[in-house]
Amino acid sequence: MAGPTGHGPSLGAALGDLLRAQVTPRHRLSSYNAKHWHAQLSQLTATHRGHQALEDAGLDVTAKTLLNWLSDPEYSVRRGYRDVIHTAYENVAVVPADPIPDHIKDGQYEISGYVTTGTDRRQRGTRHAAPLRIDATRGDWTDIENLWLAGELTDEQFEDHFTDDIIVADIGEGTDGWTFDGGSYSVELR
Repeated sequence: MAGPTGHGPSLGAALGDLLRAQVTPRHRLSSYNAKHWHAQLSQLTATHRGHQALEDAGLDVTAKTLLNWLSDPEYSVRRGYRDVIHTAYENVAVVPADPIPDHIKDGQYEISGYVTTGTDRRQRGTRHAAPLRIDATRGDWTDIENLWLAGELTDEQFEDHFTDDIIVADIGEGTDGWTFDGGSYSVELR
């Protein structure tokens, strides 16, 4: 039975497609797009989560001061307070990524598409050549997971780190490194 599969024009894109189908990436809530401190404060004070974010960011003012700020968008608020409001707003607006689960890090991967090592270039995952099989349990996912959690894992970085930290850890450097120079890849997780 086939497991979850990712597809893309590069190995990194296919890996990213697979990962995003399994866990939620870091993202920004579309309803949080206010630019002015007053609009941000109004939105934050409308929810318990927003109040908590203001408290966590260090906003320490009286209820009267808060009401004065909310009642007048032209109220003169010190820059330090505006910075705290903005920090709280960003903390609520950005939803952190789910951690990469163990079944992803401990999975068996089957990679289909062009794979090159040295002068050996072949299309894997066809009748003539089995998919490239990788045991991810031997690899080091630290860099991939750190980039993922920060929302900075690009397809190119995913491919580079997966090659260096997962593939090489499992099956070695190959004849002269590993290159995924095709235009279409699928990655199945087993």
